[in-house]
Amino acid sequence: MFHAIVPPYLLEQLERSAGDPGVRARIRQSLQHDAVLRTRPAAGRERATAAEGGRQRQVYDAENGTDLPGTLVRSEGDDPVKDQAANQAYDGTGATWTLYQECFGRDSIDGAGLVLTSTVHYDRGYANAFWDGAQMVFGDGDGEIFGNFTSAIDVTGHELTHGVTQYTANLTYEGQSGALNESMSDVFGSLAKQYALGQSAADADWLIGAGLFRPGVQGVALRSMKAPGTAYDDPRLGKDPQPADMSGYVDTQDDNGGVHINSGIPNRAFYLVAAELGGNAYDDAGKIWYGTLTSGSLSSAAGFKEFAGATQAVARELYGGESPQLAAVTKAWQTVGVLGDSTSLMNAAQTNLETSTPPAAPPDQPSSAE
Repeated sequence: MFHAIVPPYLLEQLERSAGDPGVRARIRQSLQHDAVLRTRPAAGRERATAAEGGRQRQVYDAENGTDLPGTLVRSEGDDPVKDQAANQAYDGTGATWTLYQECFGRDSIDGAGLVLTSTVHYDRGYANAFWDGAQMVFGDGDGEIFGNFTSAIDVTGHELTHGVTQYTANLTYEGQSGALNESMSDVFGSLAKQYALGQSAADADWLIGAGLFRPGVQGVALRSMKAPGTAYDDPRLGKDPQPADMSGYVDTQDDNGGVHINSGIPNRAFYLVAAELGGNAYDDAGKIWYGTLTSGSLSSAAGFKEFAGATQAVARELYGGESPQLAAVTKAWQTVGVLGDSTSLMNAAQTNLETSTPPAAPPDQPSSAE
């Protein structure tokens, strides 16, 4: 299954509004390429399995082509190479493996030592990065809006977590289950960065893709988990459309039913739990979310309310019915309108999204990133 970090509505907005014809052409090519990839079945290449308990990474260079995986340029234990993108992919996949192993006891993406395969320099000016069901693939960016996609650990962690979800809950990539799929990738992508940098929940920026935008872009990242709807506000990109709670839930057929847009709601719920509990987000909050993803109790079509109930069950099992962890989980889902008195908001899709048009942010959200 093809999962890309930059949503189609954002690229479509850029293709319409970028002033430079060269940029528009590169973005259009990226869009066309993504459209083709979405129609392909999940990658069926042989999956190499590492020795039990061992981290194994392989980084390939597509040399601006599209044949995968490309030419092998760095393997586990090799010294850094001259290519910065290859070294960043090596480090990012390693940081993600380390988070899952040291915080959650998981042996790679499949739980059984799967080799972490990456390809850099995919296509020319390709403005995205994706997980194709078997490996990570990174574009170099268009050079005007986006830089190299290997530069952000959380982007690598995000895409690899699509693989974890694939091997566990296998959340259907559509509607609310698809938004949860995206949210799980944002959660563990952010945790991979926080763990690698030694950041507490209070220290973390809670941004997804910070550093991807080139100078001159009015934005800090692709998404903000702390304050959905505030990551960017740029004449070419438009306004970050993510709602922060169910009152702004977007009912749309675009973007697989709003999977990248509505993921801001469960993203904020996780942030609120982590902030309430304090300390490191990859400890109690992370264990609750990881336990939920891997519990086997979620249906593949789980919506927000089912997922919220599952996180409550895991918090209760891990920490007890009177625990501050359970209280924080319950409060967070109530705050974003999924549980409690706000559950009537579950069906309140306030904004209609026209085809290929990013929706406006909820009016109560600030217009600039914090």
